[in-house]
Amino acid sequence: MWKGRFSEDTAEVVLRFTQSLDMDWQLAEADIRGSKAHVRTLASAGLISAEEEAALIRGLDQVLEEVKSGKLKPQIELEDVHMNVEARLTELLGDVGKKLHTGRSRNDQIATTLRLFLRDQLIQIGSKLKAFLEALLDRAESHIDFVVPGYTHLRRAQPISMGHYWMSHFWAFNRDFLRLKAAFEALSECPLGSAALAGSTLPLDRKLSAKLLRFCKPTENSIDSVASRDYLADFHHFASLFAVHCSRLAEDLIIYNSDEFGILDLPDAFCTGSSIMPQKKNPDVLELVRGKTGQILAGYVDLAVTLKGIPLAYDRDLQEDKRGLMRTLQTLHGMLDVLTPLILRVEVNAKGASKAFDDGFIFATDVAEYLVLKGIPFRMAHELVGKAVKWCLSKNKGFSDLSLAEWRNLIPQIDEEMIANLNPRSSVERRNTYGGTSFAEVRRQIKEGKKLVEDAEKFLSTWVGDVDYSCDL
Repeated sequence: MWKGRFSEDTAEVVLRFTQSLDMDWQLAEADIRGSKAHVRTLASAGLISAEEEAALIRGLDQVLEEVKSGKLKPQIELEDVHMNVEARLTELLGDVGKKLHTGRSRNDQIATTLRLFLRDQLIQIGSKLKAFLEALLDRAESHIDFVVPGYTHLRRAQPISMGHYWMSHFWAFNRDFLRLKAAFEALSECPLGSAALAGSTLPLDRKLSAKLLRFCKPTENSIDSVASRDYLADFHHFASLFAVHCSRLAEDLIIYNSDEFGILDLPDAFCTGSSIMPQKKNPDVLELVRGKTGQILAGYVDLAVTLKGIPLAYDRDLQEDKRGLMRTLQTLHGMLDVLTPLILRVEVNAKGASKAFDDGFIFATDVAEYLVLKGIPFRMAHELVGKAVKWCLSKNKGFSDLSLAEWRNLIPQIDEEMIANLNPRSSVERRNTYGGTSFAEVRRQIKEGKKLVEDAEKFLSTWVGDVDYSCDL
């Protein structure tokens, strides 16, 4: 494609080093979609005839079919997806095929192709994330009446509804969905027509190109158009936080399923055994979710380091932006494919959870707050209850073992009403502050969560199918 300037062929070792087909051949369909829009724009500008327009569209459709069927094998000497598609088109159409690249550079071509490809990927991931949110709501609704220990510092803290636990993850992943929408919005402008960096002397209607490809508008600056990878950074930001949240959830489920905790039961179909120990049931799927998170975080760092030191406008460094992108997309799809059905089959081990309440120390805050209602300053109440815990430990007793007389000997303000409330269900029911763990509050959260999932469905449906995309993202 540049032989007019050079006096010798590109060295074989250079071809191997500079090729990008191992990562950008996946972009062929999006690239051809962008090329078809460019053909329409060329025709509208009078740069090609109606007959040439029709021939180019037919030719591109044939190339696409050959790509999908596997008949068209990319050639490394053509470097990338763009030149392989164009070369095959030229084989089919002769000189007419050579008109495809009129007014276009691979710089604005890849910027457009990447946006088209990533837009489709985000819709697929968004649909899977919505299903994941629905799975968390399902577990919250199913487990709302189960009371389990809540933890801080991995130490028993206070009783909570298991539904409240599941909703805590729901809200985090819902924020991830909002970040996905923000990453999607970053793809709303079309760089096609920016050419290498300065635009074109040809009368290209960039607004038409944007409309044909269902973008909101053309990008505002041709240099920024070909140099910017902000939209990829926005995607990696979403992916990184989502993966971190997945890792945290996986860590929880691994711990709560352990023999030492015994709060949750994982489905056999999503666990593995041991090659030597017959009794083992290992949470390998969750461990892999935790392990793969580092790969996604690495993709974000990889892109940021690439972007930090290159000058405007386009530099070949940017070719490598797709390597981390493809790896992260593959990992995201895998995590969502396995986590959703796994979550739907997690069950509470009520017997295991109840062990956390046996000594009654988990109700210590309930006692302190009861004393506050009796007019005792909180810091004084905190000290009184702390001393009671200390005394019980010295006597090898728990709060559950104390008689009313022993309670009053430790804390005179204690009465029968307080002792009656020192049980898991009462403790949960009385925590009815907004966003708290009371059963009523968890039901409210679930109701709000269902509305958010409906909103997510509406957003996704707007971008699926043969519809005109609007700027109202």
